[in-house]
Formats: sequence, structure tokens, C-alpha cells
Amino acid sequence: MYRILLVEDDAALADAITQVLTAWGHEVQKVRDFRHVTEEFAEWKPQIVLMDLMLPFFNGHHWTQELRRITSVPIVYLSSASDNLNFIAKPVDPAVLAAKVNAVLRRAYDMPATGNILACGDAVLDLDSAALSIHGQSIPLTRNELIILRTLMEQRGRIVSRETLMIRLWQMDEYVEENTLTVNVNRLRKKLSAAGLPGFIVTKVGSGYAVNQEGSV
Repeated sequence: MYRILLVEDDAALADAITQVLTAWGHEVQKVRDFRHVTEEFAEWKPQIVLMDLMLPFFNGHHWTQELRRITSVPIVYLSSASDNLNFIAKPVDPAVLAAKVNAVLRRAYDMPATGNILACGDAVLDLDSAALSIHGQSIPLTRNELIILRTLMEQRGRIVSRETLMIRLWQMDEYVEENTLTVNVNRLRKKLSAAGLPGFIVTKVGSGYAVNQEGSV
């Protein structure tokens, strides 16, 4: 889907990152010569750069300055500093990295969403209008509620872990913590209950959540 230049000298980590991002449909080129990063950038013409800050020969800050002379593509840093959306904390969780990379790509290039309508039992979710319809009644959803419900309905019949839901929210450029996720799920449940589906989202203690279209999961 997008070309990514990976500037990471840890071969095992670079391979793991490449595998996850490739699974998302992206093309990943790992830098071969850390003395000529700008040349490899010009050759590959990526749409985003993943940059380790601790590199042989020159550090990531040096290469950022060099790249900014020729490009404005997003640069995401792999570093112990993780207080910014464009930083990924080490040790890197490849799944979290993929989520944040997709969020940056979405902001920069407006990655399109896929699919328009999801149906599960009496619930019909319109992804375009961010509205849930139950028995003809339209229930507007917040962005977080839409992402959570969409994920659960896409995986109907299966248990979705809390970690998966949080990663999905990060993919949509919406960073959440554990407590925030709980608040959003509870609020979504209240809306479903008020519309006549009190048991639509069930909790599997220690595992996550699932949608219950038949009365049992």
C-alpha cells in the first residue's frame, strides 16, 4: 500500500518490523549502508521513514536533517522517548508500531477506510455516517464507539482482546489508555441497551469482549 524506508541497525528487530508491516500490505526497504541513508531514500522514494536514533556512523538526528533538505515525508522515530505520536518506544512491539505507522500514514495521505455496512443480528452499522441502526432507530456514535463496535462486529462470534481494541484505536490515530477503553465500552453498552440490545456486547473475563447476536457466544 505504501513504501517504507526502515533505518534500523538491529537486524532481528528490522526483520520483525518488516514482517508485520508487509502483512499490512506495505513495501518495506531496509537501509543497507548506514553511511548513505539519503542516497537509499532517493533510490527507494518511500512515503514514510522509520528512523532509529542510535545508529552507526551518524545518528538519526543527523539523517533527519539531511532528509529534510530533500523531502517532507513523515519520519517516525524508534527511541526510548515515547511522549510524542511520532516516537515509538523501545523495546518495540511490532504490532503497536504497525498501528502507529498506519495512523501517521492516514494523517499524511488520508488512507481510505474499507467497507460501508456491517450487519450483526438486529444491529446494522453504517461506517460512512458513523451511525448504528437498531429496529429502524438510528443511534449516533462517537469516533471511539464506532471503532470499537466495528471491530467487534467484524470479529462476531470471536472474543476480541482489550489490547486488540486499543491497537485498533491507535490505528485510527486515537491513543487510548486502559481506563479510557473501559469508559467507551460502558458508554456504548448503555446506548445499545437503550435501543433494545442490552446484551449485545458481552465481557469474557480475562480475555476481552465479543458481540452476542444469538444470545450466546
